[in-house]
Amino acid sequence: MRTGVTVGALALATAMIGPAVVYTAAHAHTLSAPTQPGGTPGPAKAVGERASASTAKAGSGKTDVGTYGIAKASTGVADIGTADTHATETGTGSGAGRTGTAAANPEKTATQKTTTRKSGAGDPTPPPVAQPDPLVQGTVVNTVAYGPHVRQRMDVWYQTDELKRPGVFLIHGGWWSSGDKKYMTEISRSYAEQGYVVFNINYRLSTDASWPAQRTDTLDAIATARRHAALWSFDPGNYAIVGFSAGGHLAGATGTYKNGLPGLRGVVGISPVISPLTAYTEGTDTFDLERRKLRESAIKLAGGCEPTGRCAKVWASMEVPWHASRGDAPMLVVHSEDEFVSPEHGRQLREHLRQVGVPVTLLTAPGIEHSAPLYRLPGVAERVQQWVAERLLSSGR
Repeated sequence: MRTGVTVGALALATAMIGPAVVYTAAHAHTLSAPTQPGGTPGPAKAVGERASASTAKAGSGKTDVGTYGIAKASTGVADIGTADTHATETGTGSGAGRTGTAAANPEKTATQKTTTRKSGAGDPTPPPVAQPDPLVQGTVVNTVAYGPHVRQRMDVWYQTDELKRPGVFLIHGGWWSSGDKKYMTEISRSYAEQGYVVFNINYRLSTDASWPAQRTDTLDAIATARRHAALWSFDPGNYAIVGFSAGGHLAGATGTYKNGLPGLRGVVGISPVISPLTAYTEGTDTFDLERRKLRESAIKLAGGCEPTGRCAKVWASMEVPWHASRGDAPMLVVHSEDEFVSPEHGRQLREHLRQVGVPVTLLTAPGIEHSAPLYRLPGVAERVQQWVAERLLSSGR
């Protein structure tokens, strides 16, 4: 069954938020939620339903609803430890690992449309009951400005209730010089369906400004979200960051900034470029075109100079492992074994963070998939979501 839903009745705003002023321009988003093969993590229940003992299918396991009304998926994979672990495929069908793949569909109308099978003569089976879209339960998507530059924007997915929900910040990749938050819409949706407040951010690219502008933008986006947390039913003391490729570098650089950020409970890097110096070295004298491109991209991020002389300080600032400190949040790093951003990046981070007592989980999967394609491998997204839930929903927090 396919259920199309429009959230057009919700006035979705493009907002410029400063310390005291909010500027808005109304627009609407249309969302559809086709049922995925193998199922997706079940939606968070509405506030009035969260006390009920309801369960939903999620891949090969079950879903229960936690304190925040957030669906916690049991994926049937092994417990995550702190040693190297290989992500293995689970028998959840072709849709396993691809969460929230419903795309926006502006052709839907403002009413919910449901296709049902007509009962034949004498058929005692009633037509199936339409299931509501997980995002119908008061979900709003706003685009918010956290700074004056056109790239300093983030999409906020939130519920219109009075709960204080954990947050997930998503950071796209793209060689630091390209990419956009719009490519993270499906992943944003998957976390919103689980009940998190989602902040899907853009940031200034290396074509706009050199390092550390990208880390500064990430920090500013988080500060804006925490400052205006009440607007989005967001718990500013309970959030995680998930970054992809170059966005994984920004996630790691944010997680190791100073001696930890208030409220940051976990950082996830999917194929993260943890060490631009390693990318610089691995991209030298190689026939691998992607590694050569990554090397040039790191040079561009540093302002166009190589890691010598006056630029050595800039490159040192870009190195995530070198800034490990005792107050940093736990980290999860996921790599393919043979991708162009090698698992060496994750190993360096694990070594430095463990020296100061911060746990790091390093997962590797066979193959060459990088960033979002790696995240979509069977079982990987579920594993990441499980790790995030353990950080944000733990009763002992």
